[in-house]
Amino acid sequence: MKDVKVLIGNYGSGKSELALNFAMQAAARGDRTELLDLDMVNTYFRLTERGKMVEQKEIRLVSPNFACSGIETLSLPAEVSSAFVLDWDTVIFDVGGDDVGATALGRYHQDFMALEPGALEVLNVVNIRRPLASTVEKIHRLQEGMQAHARLQITGMINNTNLATMTSADDLWDGYEVLRQGVDLTGIPVGYTTGKKEFLDAFLARDPDPKYVGKPVAIDVYMHRDWDSYIEYGLNTKNPHKDMY
Repeated sequence: MKDVKVLIGNYGSGKSELALNFAMQAAARGDRTELLDLDMVNTYFRLTERGKMVEQKEIRLVSPNFACSGIETLSLPAEVSSAFVLDWDTVIFDVGGDDVGATALGRYHQDFMALEPGALEVLNVVNIRRPLASTVEKIHRLQEGMQAHARLQITGMINNTNLATMTSADDLWDGYEVLRQGVDLTGIPVGYTTGKKEFLDAFLARDPDPKYVGKPVAIDVYMHRDWDSYIEYGLNTKNPHKDMY
């Protein structure tokens, strides 16, 4: 059965990083994998920038028309339909932030509904260190808006609480405490807890309730940008670090 994950959430929650990690892990298992960059809101810092790395792992990447071209107005390509009609093992959708970004999913409602029962996970990526997702009430309000615009029901939450390079196990624990309340309020379970292995292991050593942890998934950091070389060389010139992009 095809495994389809749709990642939605607040701006800056780490959706693209997780989408890339899920895709890389699936490809490492030998899955035929497709990764779809459906972020129609943020024209910068997107999966398409990692196109070369993804291609090397034999992952098919579908990007919006004009992504990373400097053109501000993007459009969805016809290739999105390949996620539903071709015989993939794993399909990952990386969707734009908040309810505005989730709107892009609405046009594929019938395609999602035609998937086999149990094939689809719609996951709200939560990072409580982001101001608009810092409390249970804010998370709930975001979820209601995203579900309405996406025309899909969220099936699970991901605790991806982090502060980039300043992250510690305390961040994951704080996210765990907030999402415990979120589960009780919304009835939506925690599907995954994600983080770099060292922080995830330290978090799990505190013996959290598995009901509010879901599946722990250690991730690597692929979306980090080498700012010095980016400022000097950009993305489209002779950058000595171009293999990163």
